Amino acid sequence: MGEQKELISSDDQRIYLLIKRTIDIIGSLVGIVLLSLLFILVAILIKLEDPKGSVFFTQKRVGKNGKEFRMYKFRSMVSNAEERLKELLKFNEVSGAMFKMRDDPRITRVGRFIRKTSIDELPQLLNVLKGEMSLVGPRPPLPREVELYSSYDKQRLSVKPGCTGLWQVTGRNSVGFKDMVELDIKYIRNRTTLLDIKIIFRTLLVLFGSKDAY
Repeated sequence: MGEQKELISSDDQRIYLLIKRTIDIIGSLVGIVLLSLLFILVAILIKLEDPKGSVFFTQKRVGKNGKEFRMYKFRSMVSNAEERLKELLKFNEVSGAMFKMRDDPRITRVGRFIRKTSIDELPQLLNVLKGEMSLVGPRPPLPREVELYSSYDKQRLSVKPGCTGLWQVTGRNSVGFKDMVELDIKYIRNRTTLLDIKIIFRTLLVLFGSKDAY
């Protein structure tokens, strides 16, 4: 009886993952097509403010099972942002293995707007299409963050990272690292197609003008 139960659970998991990947492919393709004009507009604004910098910012992130990948975002900071990070670490406003600073001096004027509205995250649809990310899942951490993870924290890496998740729709930057880990583990243990759809719709409701985005 126990083996039959495990087999059914395994089959259900495979079906869920198949549906999830299908939603990811369709959702990312539709999103890229519908938002193509917005992409062009944002790219122009970024170039107008800082002609020497690139439109896109790619950053090494850690995905499922610790596999690293390059995550895409619209560039919202000055070109030497990574070099200036060390001098700003003492101003970190969240606990644990993350860095967040409300008045980060590295953020450009255009960058502040696209961060506030989460538009800077939209290029991650390309990561979803490539299969490196999912529409819904834990936030993909930086390698330096993972170095500080406990074995408990590393449970976040057991699934594909997502563009949005329980953390993003619950409180985002007002939620500390430990609470974020708990929300991600809660999602991993209870994830279903219905839960994914609910999170996607909640994300759409808070996407623009989120007071917690910085």
